Amino acid sequence: MQSTAESASISKGARWTGIILSAVAVLFMLFDGFTKVMKAQQVIEATVRIGFPENMIVPIGATLLVCTALYVIPRTSVLGAILLTAYLGGATAANIRAGGPAFNTSFPIIFGILVWLGLFLRESRLRALIPLRM
Repeated sequence: MQSTAESASISKGARWTGIILSAVAVLFMLFDGFTKVMKAQQVIEATVRIGFPENMIVPIGATLLVCTALYVIPRTSVLGAILLTAYLGGATAANIRAGGPAFNTSFPIIFGILVWLGLFLRESRLRALIPLRM
């Protein structure tokens, strides 16, 4: 029987793949958060179209930036992933409720998968907690 530390070891390839996937997710989240905080016209229109009042755009963007920062910090990355999952779940629900196209509804789901897959591939603590058997 393998020890937890032994079964949770991460290859260089897996670690770098996780870093790249996490970086893609983080870059998108930062872009989305900053465009909300800066109140870009396209963001205002899209957010109002799915049913949120305009005065909520900046707090939503600030929330996303805080969750993303927690995800980037190694000590709080799991908490950040949980919070980003909640944020992205809300985005999915809002798009479903607004009757948005399939792409708009599936986009946050795809990024939620990227967040967790990137973290799983680069974080041995998460691999020890959730060992995948193949």
